[in-house]
Amino acid sequence: MKIAVIGAGASGVMSAIFAKNKKNEVFLFDSNEKIGKKIYISGKGRCNITNNKDISEFFDEINRNKNFMYSSFYSFTNEDILKFFNENGLKTKVERGGRVFPLSDKSSDVIKTLEKVLCVKGVNVILNTEVKDVCISDEKFLLKTKENFGPFDKVIFATGGKSYPFTGSKGKGHEILKKLGHNITDLKAGLVGVDIKENIRKYSGVSLKFVEFSVYNKNNKLLNKEFGEMLFTHTGFSGPIVLKSSKFFENKKDYKIVIDLKPKLDEHTLDLRLLREFEYNKNKNIKNVLSNVLINSMVELVLEKSNVDGNISVNQLEKGERKKIVHTIKNLEFSFRNLRPLSEAIITIGGVDVKEVNSSTMESKIVKNLYIVGELLDVDANTGGYNLTIAFSTGHLAGISCLGKGV
Repeated sequence: MKIAVIGAGASGVMSAIFAKNKKNEVFLFDSNEKIGKKIYISGKGRCNITNNKDISEFFDEINRNKNFMYSSFYSFTNEDILKFFNENGLKTKVERGGRVFPLSDKSSDVIKTLEKVLCVKGVNVILNTEVKDVCISDEKFLLKTKENFGPFDKVIFATGGKSYPFTGSKGKGHEILKKLGHNITDLKAGLVGVDIKENIRKYSGVSLKFVEFSVYNKNNKLLNKEFGEMLFTHTGFSGPIVLKSSKFFENKKDYKIVIDLKPKLDEHTLDLRLLREFEYNKNKNIKNVLSNVLINSMVELVLEKSNVDGNISVNQLEKGERKKIVHTIKNLEFSFRNLRPLSEAIITIGGVDVKEVNSSTMESKIVKNLYIVGELLDVDANTGGYNLTIAFSTGHLAGISCLGKGV
């Protein structure tokens, strides 16, 4: 039996590895010059392979179609993923939030491990080859590239979404699958930064820890609140809690963003803290005293938002002005402009309608012997190793299903 896997990202490589046995020929195609190009940039170049929390808790981290993932997750759990990598020579470590990384902190070591297994298994890896179309004739598949490949008995689509197009994820898989009769739900940016209407360019690069990032709709209803780390960019915000919140924004709609710089303190407690600082430093400038409470860049922003002159001395500050400073520290307010483009997103939201895919095998219900895995599917999750787990698990399930071992 001849099997073609289109796309050599996490899901495609895993599909190829588990579809290969002594009786099968497996061909892994990719348009790039090497496998795992998106793996290489994941986790800021460190590759957050998976998460070490119990697999049952993964479903809470999936944003869309979580029930679709039961067979994939339980047939190849996060523990199975780590066992696979560890047994093939990759040492791993667990960091904050249960995130698992290679011990070396190098995503390239994850790729080297996968390359080694592909070689040992005898998978035919065909790089620098873009699959432009897939045709079906007499229940066989013919791959259209610069030259034709096939016929193949089975084909696994693992071409990814449309995020980070320079890694090869340009949406070609969705185009081909749509042509073959599949419904593709709307594609949009997931886990992406946001732009705001205010000019904050001078604060670009400022990193905040232990802050709260809240999203409100135009009716001032709280939509989401996240605690953790974030980053100021030239045009808005990024960082873990912003990326996680991005799913609550829609372009062309009005939202209010509120950042709490001191979420562990209520306004009364924070006011008492400022009073103590002011009492000890009566003759100093306000901005100098506030630097005992906030990082310097946020001192400037808070004073700007409070409309308080930071150069006056503490003993000149009126009670009302102090209250405004306290309120601003707890409520830095900004207006949403838009999400950053899909090309900058970590993942693609949307994809092949999961109602058209057998969740127990990853086989299409539309086209027999065609399998769809990874980011092509309308399934996405939060940051923390969950999206790569989806890729590895769905890839594994498609691979073993090609052998007639579907769960």
